[in-house]
Amino acid sequence: MNVLSVTSELYPLIKTGGLADVAGALPLALTTHDVTTKTLVPGYPVVMRAIGKAVKVLDYTDLLGESAAVLEVEHGGLRILVLDAPAYFDRPGGPYVDENGVDYPDNWQRFAALSRVGADIAGGAIADWKPDLVHLHDWQAALTPVYMRYDPTPEVPSIFTIHNIAFQGNFSTAIFPGLRLPPHAYWESLEYYGGLSFMKAGLRTAHAISTVSPSYAEEILTPEFGMGMQGLIASRAEDLYGIINGIDAVTWNPATDPMIAETYSAATLKRRKASRNALCAHFGLEEDDGPIFCIISRLTWQKGMDIVVELADEIAAMGGKLAILGSGDTSLEQGLMAAAGRNPGRIGMTIGYNEPLSHLMQAGADALLVPSRFEPCGLTQLYALRYGCIPVVARTGGLHDTIINANEVALAANVATGLQFSPVTAEGLRHALRRTFRLFADRKLWSAMQKQGMKSDVSWGRSGARYADLYASLLSKGH
Repeated sequence: MNVLSVTSELYPLIKTGGLADVAGALPLALTTHDVTTKTLVPGYPVVMRAIGKAVKVLDYTDLLGESAAVLEVEHGGLRILVLDAPAYFDRPGGPYVDENGVDYPDNWQRFAALSRVGADIAGGAIADWKPDLVHLHDWQAALTPVYMRYDPTPEVPSIFTIHNIAFQGNFSTAIFPGLRLPPHAYWESLEYYGGLSFMKAGLRTAHAISTVSPSYAEEILTPEFGMGMQGLIASRAEDLYGIINGIDAVTWNPATDPMIAETYSAATLKRRKASRNALCAHFGLEEDDGPIFCIISRLTWQKGMDIVVELADEIAAMGGKLAILGSGDTSLEQGLMAAAGRNPGRIGMTIGYNEPLSHLMQAGADALLVPSRFEPCGLTQLYALRYGCIPVVARTGGLHDTIINANEVALAANVATGLQFSPVTAEGLRHALRRTFRLFADRKLWSAMQKQGMKSDVSWGRSGARYADLYASLLSKGH
């Protein structure tokens, strides 16, 4: 089976979050199921530098008003189609925001262009290769099935994956003429509360919808988590699938990881000490016996970072230490930096994204804090399981699905892999922290939890098989 994947991020070429990890790992997992994937990704400067020499397979003189080309290359075991459109993607800053953290005003056009090319390739625009199915990721690729629907080409089955329904690609109706869709497409697919929404369009037009955990698939049917899309999703409930993400078990393997201070396994947990020491050195933390909590996250309200700001001093006062890596809302960054300033040796912080440091933190910290108010899947807790770093997580979405809570029954049966808490409030997290300190004091029990977590199957094996089955079912329905 040939599959076209359309995404705005792809690890290891370009990454701002978990979307890139999934888009990079799933095609590799599907190869064992006789699925060949080509992934279409924008030609950001970092991507163009990384791919080197590539073969041009498509040319555009007028891609929504700009010239562009599609290049094909193999990189890191992935088959990649790069949309080389300098007017859209050759600019400083990140994939979505400029150097000042402000959204590019033409994001609608940039990712409509990506979707337009995805639809063209689905229709057979590349000689000698036509996909049997198209897999679209998040709002940036969501217009692909819209263009496919209104094209005169034979329809190809499509699946749209929601990685985070909070990011919807909502824009003013003024941009609609620039999309070059027929007028009726607006009312049939895009209209959203007086504006238009790329995500809504994808939810309306894709043949199937998936999201990245079973619990999140249920949550987005509710007003609390559906972010205004719950009615539309409910109308398509029979086409909705919740498939938990996996991780790249080769890249994230403490037994072979070159980014940590010393490799180790469940049988050699004492060797984590080298990474613990390196972690303390990086963040300026005191090297005592208190537990080290780490946070590797976007610093936003969704991620519960305002609660961490509120409790940071208490973590230090209780004898714990806190190492933080991330960036996000300025007020939250400042609040956490202020807490670090008040607690030298107990709280350390690095603002930004640092892949090697995130590996070291998983290998050296004792526990990972993930107090998210909602979390479609979450990957950091899966990395933590793999590295013997105990996850302390909110009871929501994929966090609920992937962590076995250390209640009395689970502890007695030796199946607990972390701690869950609810509600996501300061008091809820405070209670979870107290439980964590008590468990950490029992080193035999803590070690048993680490080893149990490290045995968890967090690879793409089962999830890849589920996607392969879903692909096959869509093809068998003859869409």
